[in-house]
Amino acid sequence: MSDVLLVVNAGSSSIKFSVFGVGEPELELVCRGEVAGIGTAPRFRVRDASAQVLVDDQWDPLPRGEGHLRAIARIGAWLRSEFADANLLGIGHRVVHGGPDYSAAVLVDDEVLETLTALVPLAPLHQPHSLAGISAARQTRPDLPQVACFDTAFHRGHPKRADRFALPEAFYEEGIRRYGFHGLSYEYIARQLEHMAPEIARGRIVVAHLGSGASMCALHQGMSMDSTMGFTGLDGLPMGTRCGNLDPGVVLHLIRQKGMSPDEVETLLYHDAGMRAISGLSNDMRVLLESNAPGAAEAIDYFVYRIGRELGALAAVLGGLDGVVFTAGIGEKSPVIRARVCEDAAWLGIELDPSANNAGGPRITKPGGRGPSAWVIPTDEERMIALHTLAVLNDSVLGKPVSVLER
Repeated sequence: MSDVLLVVNAGSSSIKFSVFGVGEPELELVCRGEVAGIGTAPRFRVRDASAQVLVDDQWDPLPRGEGHLRAIARIGAWLRSEFADANLLGIGHRVVHGGPDYSAAVLVDDEVLETLTALVPLAPLHQPHSLAGISAARQTRPDLPQVACFDTAFHRGHPKRADRFALPEAFYEEGIRRYGFHGLSYEYIARQLEHMAPEIARGRIVVAHLGSGASMCALHQGMSMDSTMGFTGLDGLPMGTRCGNLDPGVVLHLIRQKGMSPDEVETLLYHDAGMRAISGLSNDMRVLLESNAPGAAEAIDYFVYRIGRELGALAAVLGGLDGVVFTAGIGEKSPVIRARVCEDAAWLGIELDPSANNAGGPRITKPGGRGPSAWVIPTDEERMIALHTLAVLNDSVLGKPVSVLER
């Protein structure tokens, strides 16, 4: 092996990572891993490209405040031992929010980090941890290029009417606008459609990224036209613990009439809402689908209803519909949710093929049907990050590979 890229997706209590070999004609996945349980009982697990376990170690608890730094250092030490003959070209990081300033991946420096830190209030569940991962990597390997890849960037080409709120123009210019998220996932799906369904790839597509975090995106000519998420990751579909679409008057009521503080409202909307709130049981769709509890059925009904409502709205944005794609955890793994969404969308001409749906696709509508086709396409945000990272390095420092052995 010669050149490799490291992709890092840092969360509050875990750091997921992937290693890609840089070759022709495309990037090759070498392994995926995770340091889970940061702050409690860290566990380091790595699997190769065929999902065979390479390492599964339990660590002593990491010191408070040093979790990400120590985890990144441990990942680096393992990489040096396993890939001693490789050149680590750089590290690509998933960053949820790029704000109005970044419409493409960028090489991280102090100024970029300062700008991204100012966006923490817009993505409080994710942004601080992404930046902690970047800071830890910069401390551990100050010689190594770090590239920030944004979930908002793919949506930056929206027409202004799709992005602005009905507020004074000054607010829009200050950055109070609809950004959209899950862009790395949608960009990957747009690329995959070119190979899997070329007959519709440049047409009018709605992609449903359904997971614990969920959103939908309207694509035309492979570009994002609109998305269900807005200024923050709270808008649009109901999610595992997030509320989804909400009348802003509810927030005013909670503060003025219920006496809740802004912090309490934030906790409610980000952590104590969504499927968990409706079901009174769980934020995990797998648990809800297996449950006979009335609350579980109500939560599932609401989830499917909102998907159908947004599907109709996005089809209207596109002026028609050529295809629907299901992706992410629920979208890829739940034939029940896919079936219910497609059956509710029969008015759009979608004709579900139950056997194909139960088999997981990739096409789950009847062949030869005259209406829109429906597909199941696994997403790969890590590969998209690696592609963006390589492109940035090609423009800057790829000619100076850094040995993975260097400290």
